[in-house]
Amino acid sequence: MVRRQIRDRGLSNLRVLAAMASVARERFVPHDLHHLAYADQPLPIGHDQTISQPYIVALMTEQAQLTRRSKVLEIGTGTGYHTAVIAKIARHVWSVERIAELSHQAELRLRDLGIRNVTMIVGDGARGHAEAAPYDAIIVAAAAPHSPQPLLDQLAVGGHLVIPLGDRALQVLYSVERMADGYRDRTSGSCRFVPLVSPEAFSE
Repeated sequence: MVRRQIRDRGLSNLRVLAAMASVARERFVPHDLHHLAYADQPLPIGHDQTISQPYIVALMTEQAQLTRRSKVLEIGTGTGYHTAVIAKIARHVWSVERIAELSHQAELRLRDLGIRNVTMIVGDGARGHAEAAPYDAIIVAAAAPHSPQPLLDQLAVGGHLVIPLGDRALQVLYSVERMADGYRDRTSGSCRFVPLVSPEAFSE
């Protein structure tokens, strides 16, 4: 998976490649979908949510420019797969999920895998988690019509917000860097995510 779906498509960050290789994706997908665990496609995980395709997980992680000292805010825990990948690289991850059952199940999975540098939060992801801000990176695994202001405010200078922006049907993946005097963004192609449900993004 790492060689064919990620490295051969141009991603080269060694920390990201190593993290992707070290996390068993089948631990994070429903049992009846284990045969698709390493297919490069999103998979349903219940509650009208999905686990992102491996390439997108790697791409977003690479764009976040993580180091071993990074404080990371993740929006949309899901099954905890992307959380685990981030945690293999960063110092600590705060992961916000609005569906309590998913958050609890993800916490159990991460604990079983010995991943301890993660704090789980149930809440509105578009509002972030101001208590631990500022963050060196914020990774949003849900689509929004624009970058929520609370997330921009919680980003450290020099940090990156990685977020899919667009409508409910199709988005463009943005990487937004906070500068001392504003923000600078770049795009990396189209993508499709479930909506970020919040007064700051999409309504139910």
